[in-house]
Amino acid sequence: MTPRLVAFCLAFGLLALLPAGAARADEMPLRKAGLWEMKMTRTGSPLPAMTMQQCTDETTDKAMSTAFSPLSQEVCSKRDVQKTAAGYIADTACSVGGMSMTTHSEISGDFNSAYTVKSTSHSERGPNAAPADHVTTIEAKWLGACKPDQKPGDVVMPGGFKLNIKDADKLKGLLPK
Repeated sequence: MTPRLVAFCLAFGLLALLPAGAARADEMPLRKAGLWEMKMTRTGSPLPAMTMQQCTDETTDKAMSTAFSPLSQEVCSKRDVQKTAAGYIADTACSVGGMSMTTHSEISGDFNSAYTVKSTSHSERGPNAAPADHVTTIEAKWLGACKPDQKPGDVVMPGGFKLNIKDADKLKGLLPK
């Protein structure tokens, strides 16, 4: 898998799991404004665990569904969210760069202090590649106010790489042709 595709999959996967919702069966609540730390671990994958931080506010969380709808519509044929007694269940089916992925996620916790997303994914990269199954867990916790040099939408990845989720058009450039 190319570094661009890995970056896209990580970014899109993370963004698809953030609390947002418009044209879905149920809507997840907005997260408390401020700085959120998200620790992501994956089993069945050569990718290492990673920790990232995101600065958010009400406007940013609300805008997530509309900002990523065009991108989501281009690569995802399914994106459903249902409320359950324990939280939420989300199911997605996406395809990009010859790779298709279906994901089932269980989201629990509250969106004021901490929540957990456990996702089981199945991906296929074409007829000559073996399918892959991964379990990804994201543990998110609210750290407090955003740092002085951050603005809502900023995501700081490992190594200090920073992107702003409001720049959805720039993420489209990561899509393999």
